Amino acid sequence: MWKQVAPTPGRRYLYPGKTRISEGNSSMHTLRTAIAAAICSAALMVQPVQAQNRVLAFSLTGGAAVAPSYFGSDSYRVSPNGSFGFNSLQLGPIRLGDPDGPRHFAMGTGLRGAFRYIPRRSGTNELAGLNDVRTSLELGLGLQHTAEFWQVYGDLRYGVLGHRAFAGEIGANALYRGQNGLILHGGPRAEFGNARFARTYFGVTPAESAASGLAAYRPGGGVHAIGVELGAYHPLSANWGITGSVRFDRLRGDTGDSPIVRQGNRNQVTARIGLTRHFDLRF
Repeated sequence: MWKQVAPTPGRRYLYPGKTRISEGNSSMHTLRTAIAAAICSAALMVQPVQAQNRVLAFSLTGGAAVAPSYFGSDSYRVSPNGSFGFNSLQLGPIRLGDPDGPRHFAMGTGLRGAFRYIPRRSGTNELAGLNDVRTSLELGLGLQHTAEFWQVYGDLRYGVLGHRAFAGEIGANALYRGQNGLILHGGPRAEFGNARFARTYFGVTPAESAASGLAAYRPGGGVHAIGVELGAYHPLSANWGITGSVRFDRLRGDTGDSPIVRQGNRNQVTARIGLTRHFDLRF
């Protein structure tokens, strides 16, 4: 038996032989469906945008260099050589460089990576009596402005391994851009370092003087070399290229007067060649 109940206005009830649900449950079901659809649509639209807003583009070069055995040496040796090039960084609204621009000598003003590897110096042969100087790795950043046919830049590096001192470089380049991607560059350079850097590579302590016969010497910081560099970059594919350069430097000032340099050579020539790999990380 069914007991008749007076219906409540605004609601619908399930009766035998009929398939109706209450109006309140129907509205709730519709609202949940709409919210779920909106969340799914938003996720599909937002996810690609976020992926495109995180970009890191850089290049790594590895190769070999023929360079003086140490600062001021008149003998040469072959050693590993590498460099790091910063192209662009984009994190949401933060953007440095152009992630879609040229990868080598891109036009504009921006940051650049600064890297230098300095091999170990042993206190042997003509340096007998001097303390060994550990292998050093310098990392830092620079600022550059590049136009179509010229460039100026400045780098500051710190010895994260080895000498624990500051060093850097300022320079300028004239540029030639070939149609096949070839880029030639050349211009003046100036190297500088603080007093700790100068004492590490050009100083002679009283104890070292007694052991080596070289005069004691304590240089100050400043510009320790000026020179000129000629170089080239040629792409091999979309992500690979070959890099080469020849550089001449002359040691000057306190460093040029060092007893270490006087028994060697103020004029320093360095030749480098390496393979460059470009990375464009988008996540």
